[in-house]
Amino acid sequence: MSQLPNPVQQLLKRAAETPNEPYLHQPVNGVWRSYTWGEVAEQARRMASALIAMGLKPGDAVGITGMNNAHWFMADFACGLAGLIGVGLYPKQSEDAVRFIAGHAGIKAAFIGPMPDAAGFLGALPAEVVRIALPYPGVAECAQNWDQLIAANKPLATPVERGADEVWSLIYTSGTTGNPKGVIITAANLAFTVAGVLRDQPPVASGEHFLSYLPLAHAFERGAVETASLYLPAQVHFLEELEKLPQTLAMVRPTRFYGVPLVYSRVQGGILKKLPQAKIDRLLSIPIVSGFIRRKIRKGLGLDRAWLVISGAAPLPRPIIEWFAKLGIDVLQGYGMTENSIYASLNLPGQNKVGSIGKPYVDAGLRIAEDGEIQCKHPGNTPGYYKDPEKTAELFTADGWLRTGDKGHIDSDGYLFITGRVKEIFKTLKGKYVSPAPIEGKFGTNTAVEQMCLVGTGLYQPMLVLSLNADARKLPREQIEAGLVATMKSVNATLEPHEEICKIVVTKDAWTIDNSLMTPTMKVRRNEIEKRYLELLGKLEADRKTKVYWED
Repeated sequence: MSQLPNPVQQLLKRAAETPNEPYLHQPVNGVWRSYTWGEVAEQARRMASALIAMGLKPGDAVGITGMNNAHWFMADFACGLAGLIGVGLYPKQSEDAVRFIAGHAGIKAAFIGPMPDAAGFLGALPAEVVRIALPYPGVAECAQNWDQLIAANKPLATPVERGADEVWSLIYTSGTTGNPKGVIITAANLAFTVAGVLRDQPPVASGEHFLSYLPLAHAFERGAVETASLYLPAQVHFLEELEKLPQTLAMVRPTRFYGVPLVYSRVQGGILKKLPQAKIDRLLSIPIVSGFIRRKIRKGLGLDRAWLVISGAAPLPRPIIEWFAKLGIDVLQGYGMTENSIYASLNLPGQNKVGSIGKPYVDAGLRIAEDGEIQCKHPGNTPGYYKDPEKTAELFTADGWLRTGDKGHIDSDGYLFITGRVKEIFKTLKGKYVSPAPIEGKFGTNTAVEQMCLVGTGLYQPMLVLSLNADARKLPREQIEAGLVATMKSVNATLEPHEEICKIVVTKDAWTIDNSLMTPTMKVRRNEIEKRYLELLGKLEADRKTKVYWED
């Protein structure tokens, strides 16, 4: 294993070598403030002293929440310097989840950043948790605040030592069912995965720039952006408001851009609002102007210098990948999970097979089990779930391989494909089993659909529940309905009779974190969809004529 320094050692190294180089860039009310490596290290060291002065001991847990910002990073670095365990909390997490995580992790203090509905979040924290407000407008008033603590405490002279296999941070999986599980991440886990990134995705000579906007409570943003920025190094720019993503992306022009399928479908929609598809096709068909148009669109998006554009968390429909490819943007799919430090496989520039999730990393130790499950064994794998030996035992095979729960296969060229979930199948009332993921993947060719979920438990034949994207909701229903029926017929022609979709239900509301139909990492909560719509679907089964039902 590479003997890389741990993250805070790396921070101090950067601060000593390049103290005046810019590192973090934070917008506040539209005005940008930059922090150098020296300033970030100084503030983190002072906050580490403040946490120790509060009586926190090495191994204590500290929560960090709020929208992504420079002080989220600094708070996490302060925890690392003080020997504390940083625990990210989603700002839109349900109160029940906040209450559970705070108690399960034993959180002693929590950094509170800008967030919606702060009152509900703070109300779910145990009264004894010390609240520390990050220095941003609109942050809820707390007993302590960042700037005062920084001013009152001297920088911590020496980081608290901890072993490579001790708990560095806890990342609670958002979970589609049950309580979140606390995934243990160690310094050894981080050292292994960072070494792999440096090997396979080395920094560009001109310098790396990131845009941080995906949730920092999630393993991907915490690892691929926060941690990787220390080692590449990379300058990190933050998003002040989600609505400002297009403008901020165009201004930052990141060298690496990461997104989930929903982001790419909305980026596509934004372009098509300004430039209709027919016009794009016409311009790209003219040899003299096609190259200019591609460059102009890429620059307008802010992806003109992005050499690595990655989509993860869920399958990105092939038509969207091919649409971006026509513009000269290769959106690369990768694969990983919190439990293996998001380290399994990745398509790379020049080594991209559309539809796959890339070739396994050379040291990912990946295998396909007899039942088709993807399993891996490498030093980035978590030691287990915090305070949950039973779930930890279920996570690993008898010979020590991590069970991903995903089914897949590796083709003759060495590329990995996901074909579904090991347990995510349902049985219809006909007694037949159906695997929903491949069917949903086929339906992804319909660009009007934003999210979908195939259900069939308690039904004689599967039905597809879906939500439309914002642009599709503005179109005539007859047009959308015709497209959905055409897609359904096309997909059904590839399926066994018991798998065929018999009806489509278009929901009246978008699926969001707030209405519990999506996890904070933008995964569909299948059990919530089934719970919410099963009674309606049961009633609709008797209607043989209607193929598309509109909820409203």
